[in-house]
Amino acid sequence: MTQTISMPIWVFVLMVLFAAVTFASHFLFPSVRWFFRKRAERVIARVNERLQRPIEPFKLARRYDMIQRLIYDPEVTQAIVEHAHKEKIPENVAFEQARRYAREIVPGFSATAYFSIGIRLARWLSKSLYRIKLGTFDRKRLEEIDPDAAVVFVINHRSNMDYVLVTYLAANAGALSYAVGEWARVWPLSAIIRAMGAYFIRRRSRGALYRKVLARYVQMATRGGVSQAVFPEGGLSLNGLLAPPRMGLLNYIVDDFDPEAREVIFVPVAVNYDRVLEDTILIAADKSGTRKFKPPLLGVLLRVARHVGLRLTGRFRGFGVASVSFGEPLELSKFHADGSEDLTEQIANELMKRIADVTPVVGVPLVARHILQTAPVSLQALEASVGRSIALLKDRGLPSPKRDAHDVVHDALSRLRARNLVTASDENIAVTALGQNILTFYANSIAHHFDAVAATESDFSAVAE
Repeated sequence: MTQTISMPIWVFVLMVLFAAVTFASHFLFPSVRWFFRKRAERVIARVNERLQRPIEPFKLARRYDMIQRLIYDPEVTQAIVEHAHKEKIPENVAFEQARRYAREIVPGFSATAYFSIGIRLARWLSKSLYRIKLGTFDRKRLEEIDPDAAVVFVINHRSNMDYVLVTYLAANAGALSYAVGEWARVWPLSAIIRAMGAYFIRRRSRGALYRKVLARYVQMATRGGVSQAVFPEGGLSLNGLLAPPRMGLLNYIVDDFDPEAREVIFVPVAVNYDRVLEDTILIAADKSGTRKFKPPLLGVLLRVARHVGLRLTGRFRGFGVASVSFGEPLELSKFHADGSEDLTEQIANELMKRIADVTPVVGVPLVARHILQTAPVSLQALEASVGRSIALLKDRGLPSPKRDAHDVVHDALSRLRARNLVTASDENIAVTALGQNILTFYANSIAHHFDAVAATESDFSAVAE
């Protein structure tokens, strides 16, 4: 027992490594996981005290457990069998394909990341770039929503800032779970987004197996009471107009609805901006007839460097107003009772109507609309026409600028002149060649309030499917 054994150094090193791994896996790692789990539970307990809607247990489940639950769901299992038969592949291969889809979709929500980092970052970014204004907002009506209901915020999609802005404004309502497109599936952004509770979707996927895995996740989350946020247009608006709704995610929710179980309440949300950060990229994509956004890396880096330079020198004055309105909530049970065959389409159209009704009218789109209609125009005539529009909007109870026409016009013109979109003097305000499409893009966002469309089909190419 006390004899000396000689061995090569590399064998000894391997033995030490194996011993260290065994010790860590059996003693150290469980202790570390216990420490962080207890810390997370304390964070969740504190957060739930101030939330209108506490974080749902479904959202707090381990990601691995959710993936297992999803791929062994009876409906997903049946879809795996059908997919294997259709593609003439072994069922275990189809099963692994479903597992990959589940791993791609299921988020790994972290309350610490969401409330300690995400909300603060969203607040800072929103306030540092824009002046935040609330349009239509019936606080009492929103607070009366059944706390046991699954709430789905349905939002028009103007900019990628929509995620940030709505997350900040809905911070007290609870943790939102977003449906995020494929653009965000890049490391390390994908890990951050998953930690924030968002789930990824392939907008162009037509495979039945993928759609079933996605549908069952959305349905499980809804039945679990998770607060969700969806963009029914299916992507950013390329021409400023509200796009027809796509039925995918809404249809998954409606198809699985059980009026005897949990209520589902859709809350329409409308956003609008004085400046959409991606406006020139979106307009170019619309002109090309494709939804592929490929901003040149050098151009992006130059814009970021210029922005940092403006901040460091104190010359950055913000991008104007970003406004958000909340429309009248829609209870799914009331529509479901009608028994309509086209229930999803009926709900989608009603939600888009409610979004349109509360779309905020902010300065730049309003001034752009009047310049396009009457240019060249004098400053006095522009202020008078804008004033009449503001009065009309207020009479109709629509969200309108809070400032008077003089301030609205002068602020908007200064922003448009800074981008070389208009030439302006007291007697002659005209649109530049560069400004024609951009002003039309902004005017389109509020055109429906005035029963007119700023751009016709001939002015803009059709939005790419």
